[in-house]
Amino acid sequence: MKIAVVGATGMVGTVMLKLLEERQFPVTELIPVASERSVGKKVTYKGVDYSIVGLATAVEMKADIAIFSAGGDTSLEWAPKFAEAGTIVIDNSSAWRMDPTKKLVVPEINASELTSEDKIIANPNCSTIQLVMALSPLHDKYKMKRVVVSTYQSVSGTGVKAVQQLENEINGVKGDMAYPYPIGRNALPHCDVFLENGYTKEEMKLAKEPQKILNDSSFAITATAVRIPTAGGHSEAVNVQFETDFDLQEVRALLNQFDGVTVQDNTDTNTYPMPIYAHEKDDVFVGRIRRDESQPNTLNMWIVADNLRKGAATNAIQIAEYLVANIL
Repeated sequence: MKIAVVGATGMVGTVMLKLLEERQFPVTELIPVASERSVGKKVTYKGVDYSIVGLATAVEMKADIAIFSAGGDTSLEWAPKFAEAGTIVIDNSSAWRMDPTKKLVVPEINASELTSEDKIIANPNCSTIQLVMALSPLHDKYKMKRVVVSTYQSVSGTGVKAVQQLENEINGVKGDMAYPYPIGRNALPHCDVFLENGYTKEEMKLAKEPQKILNDSSFAITATAVRIPTAGGHSEAVNVQFETDFDLQEVRALLNQFDGVTVQDNTDTNTYPMPIYAHEKDDVFVGRIRRDESQPNTLNMWIVADNLRKGAATNAIQIAEYLVANIL
């Protein structure tokens, strides 16, 4: 099983290498891939140093699976070249997510839709993944009408430069700015670029991607995405209106029974999800589960996940695991 990791030196790529080892993925040959300026540098996997190769070289090496985390432009240009060489691409960028010819996959929800014909598979947005993990079992039971989500996203979602900006601000050091404003002691209602409709790209991903993953456009989602000064882990305040009424104990049970979701919801003991607890874990954590008392059939909940793991690397590797077990 030849596995290429494209973007192996980036934040998500580094976590991917760690997870391939942690999850004992059956790698017989590892191909770490990065931009030309990184070619020849080393990455360590299972205690062995591997030399980074460029994209063109990696295509010629004909990996079985290539997991991309190298940005949308790189994916648009290179994913088809890998696919033409017989490699299945799992892409972590936004390049292919809304392409009607490509599957958008969260394995616990819709991996069964994958076939041997799928050569480029899209990994959803980090905020979308944790949202749909909590929404899917509830939608199956009560049928969603409308979702309002407000996100509280960590700086690691932006990348290394943003994490460094936060560290610099904490330590009183002047340095490069990933954001137009300080992030320490602040909250920026600005994730990704602004679009003509006044929303950011991140907010529109949250609005559109769940419909594709759940294969249902009968419900609507509106989102506000905010960047906060946490180093890792995204949080979401979610308000869901259903077509039918629900029982709170049943809601908790449905969530807890869903593979990959853990309920942390006991106000008596101040038990609720937080990024500090989700750190380096693969589950999606749900708490603060309560009725919206302002209108019928409506639920509030709080969802937290490690955005570099289930929000990116873990989900991609779970797709690869499904391919190995069922298709390759």
